[in-house]
Amino acid sequence: MTNPTMLAETFPTPRRETGSDFSELSRRISEAGLLRRRPLYYSVRFGAVALALAGGVAAFVVLGDSWSQLFVAAALAVVFGQLGLAAHDLAHRQVFSRRRPSETGGLLVANLLLGMSYGWWMNKHTRHHANPNHEEKDPDVSPDILVWSRRQASRAKGLPRFVGKHQAALFFPLLTLEGLNLSFNSFKALRSPSMKRPVLEGTLLVVHFVLYFGGLFAVLSPGKALAFIAVHQALFGVYLGSVFAPNHKGMPMIEEGTRLDFLRRQVLTSRNVRGGAFIDAFMGGLNYQIEHHLFPSMPTPALGRAQVITERYCAELGVPYHQTGLLASHREALRHLRNVGEPLRDAH
Repeated sequence: MTNPTMLAETFPTPRRETGSDFSELSRRISEAGLLRRRPLYYSVRFGAVALALAGGVAAFVVLGDSWSQLFVAAALAVVFGQLGLAAHDLAHRQVFSRRRPSETGGLLVANLLLGMSYGWWMNKHTRHHANPNHEEKDPDVSPDILVWSRRQASRAKGLPRFVGKHQAALFFPLLTLEGLNLSFNSFKALRSPSMKRPVLEGTLLVVHFVLYFGGLFAVLSPGKALAFIAVHQALFGVYLGSVFAPNHKGMPMIEEGTRLDFLRRQVLTSRNVRGGAFIDAFMGGLNYQIEHHLFPSMPTPALGRAQVITERYCAELGVPYHQTGLLASHREALRHLRNVGEPLRDAH
């Protein structure tokens, strides 16, 4: 599974009918009780994040106009990353089984606290889950700036063509802009016909940024406020990228026309990251990416047990199951980026 390219070139199309293998896995997972809600876990987790946010705001107010605020900016970048993970779990109904409380929580956390549109992100993320690493259907691998396959590299023009030549080296520097990119695309999406509540979402976004920029420039001098924003947004973007990039980047891409059942489509394009309790907390359970894609509504604390069941089941079927460490996952992703960008460097 190291440095894969296109799935159609690597794995044969399965012979079984769609859903049959997944149904058996789903039965085993259900019998183990891994899909039931975990209200205590989420109460403790979300409570801890709320306390961390309140503590960061309190420290900001107490320190006043000081360069020490850059440490607060770094700490709040981690808190914002955890808020992003909380919004993710709410969107997948891991916390609440009903749509209304999930959506209300998602709007408050994503729009109001993070400055990111819940509706826009939900639409984008749902399409990703349906077709992970699909060249044409997964918005997370669209060649907006980076190219994710040699086919995309051969068609790249403008900025993707320029960046694609050295995208492995530029990957982490570009992540420093990811937080700003999420906010920019959130405002842009307010005019999209797919946005269900543009006025509500837009209002919450505006409130977020009025409080964010208003608080910064009310307490800090302009220079310190700009430095705070730079540190906070850059580290927030890197944190998000460090959580989401290991999950699929560098795993096989799916060509248009490739036929795979649900189980294989999710397992073969996803990568798990091992590492124990620290990695579980750092990545909010998304280190169990294979299990999360197979059972998106499964609560985070159940994913570890589901991983054991799923890996054993994949071994029974002969389906490759990829799991590695955090640093190794990034090496694989960067190696893939360098590999698919090679045609652009050769053309130059």
